[in-house]
Amino acid sequence: MALFADLRLGWRRLRAAPVFRLVAVAVLALGIGVSASVYSAVQSLFSLPADLPHPHLRRALPEPLRTHIENERLDAVTSITGLPLGVRDGLQRLFGGHALEIADPGAEFQATAAGSNPPLPIRRLAGAGCSTDHCLVYYERGGSPHTWQVALFHWTPMATRFEWGASAPGDLATFDDVRRAVLSGAIDHPNRIW
Repeated sequence: MALFADLRLGWRRLRAAPVFRLVAVAVLALGIGVSASVYSAVQSLFSLPADLPHPHLRRALPEPLRTHIENERLDAVTSITGLPLGVRDGLQRLFGGHALEIADPGAEFQATAAGSNPPLPIRRLAGAGCSTDHCLVYYERGGSPHTWQVALFHWTPMATRFEWGASAPGDLATFDDVRRAVLSGAIDHPNRIW
């Protein structure tokens, strides 16, 4: 019994000592710092880069960008190779692959469940239009569910960046229909998979 009393007394004296408090605060601060850095590292592994869209944000094309696109002339692009190289690189980054996996309009692709025909890409270009500084790309993504997506890139020969994107209806027959839907604000559904 005396042993426990001595231990309690020693523990009280130790806790009252200024050095103990300093060490306790340092250990606590270190633990918080390590926890925050571990949390940041884990979060960075599972989050999109800052310049890519966040799927939980539902928004139509922002007004200043809408006005800019409305006043631009977008020339039709009918194949993937017709897109500027920076936009193709941007699409590849958006898709998260090592290669740009998207078929040209009318070409075969994996329209049904992914993996049913592995050599074929899972995406197919439906239409695109580019101006001197923007490209609007409309494509379908096979699998379950089968979806259509719109992505807008700002591009120059020196740099390309993703500006906006959303899920789109699949019944847009022409690129002009896509552009009208984007400009009207009708396309604002967040994407979960590009």
